[in-house]
Amino acid sequence: MTAPNVTDAHFAHLTLQLTQLGLTAPDLSSAMHPALHAITLHTAARAATCYACHGNGATIQAHSGAAPGALPLAPELLGALSGTPDLLVVPDARGTAGQPGGTLLASPIRDRAGQLTGALVARTFTPHRWTASEQALVRTSSGMLALLGARLSAEQRERDAHESALRALGLCMETRSDDLQGHADRVTDLALHLGRAMNLSPAELDALRWGASLHDIGKLALPDEILHHPGPLTPAMRQRMHQHVEEGLRLARQLPFVPRAALDVIASHHERWDGTGYPCGQRGTAIPLTARIFAACDVFDALTSARCYKPAWTDEEALNLVQRGSGAHFDPWVVQVLTQVLRRHSA
Repeated sequence: MTAPNVTDAHFAHLTLQLTQLGLTAPDLSSAMHPALHAITLHTAARAATCYACHGNGATIQAHSGAAPGALPLAPELLGALSGTPDLLVVPDARGTAGQPGGTLLASPIRDRAGQLTGALVARTFTPHRWTASEQALVRTSSGMLALLGARLSAEQRERDAHESALRALGLCMETRSDDLQGHADRVTDLALHLGRAMNLSPAELDALRWGASLHDIGKLALPDEILHHPGPLTPAMRQRMHQHVEEGLRLARQLPFVPRAALDVIASHHERWDGTGYPCGQRGTAIPLTARIFAACDVFDALTSARCYKPAWTDEEALNLVQRGSGAHFDPWVVQVLTQVLRRHSA
């Protein structure tokens, strides 16, 4: 079999594309398929397969090209890949029906510690001598996937650290008041259920979760006589209470990793659909959707929780009040989906 003619300029362009993919792809899956397609398009390979290696086995993660090429990774090849830092060229005795065996070009994928995490295997169905440019493309592709894996792992570690920090900040409020024990977790969980039901994107769900964790952080500045007041607030107390939104926003802005969309939840979760909320009197769809979602969930959880000034309401009583606020306090669409979510969970 003759390999496609790949010029130096074309190979340089492919290398740049693969490198950019490793730096920008949101996940491994979205990068594997373009890499495998490039191999089957620009080399003699009839099939290219990416494997995830775990323990003494491997599973197929992605495949491009002829279907017979997506075969399990032979144990002897897995063992050989574990001990090699670079490419392996081996005969493939598992030829297709009526054909002799082909040739495999395999490249290991390793993590930062050097552990084998995957393998990229290009396969021909007839004997073939892999050219230097073909080997370079497979090596570049496996290197890109290793780069992407390392990048995603580092981002996840950073993300986990940020999540822990935000959760710790959110829980600070609970140490100020027994009334708020568990509120942050409950309202965040309900808001995420509602967000998924409303088909929010992963980025929007992240913003909703982060904003929910920090929504009451400004109340840390409230004096106890307001935070623990056993009855309706006086006008002066209410005015001071309203300031917790701007104070929370100021505190959250000190965290450079908190996205703007999460700040929107903190800034606007006390706005009302009819424009009578605070602090800015936003109206209707001018209020960010994540804030509209969170506002309904926040009120529902506050009503169904015992506070120093009231007993806990039943879920049905709280939902009835939220429904009565549809079109005034709350976005009607949000109320409609929240009703569906709550009734589905109680069924």
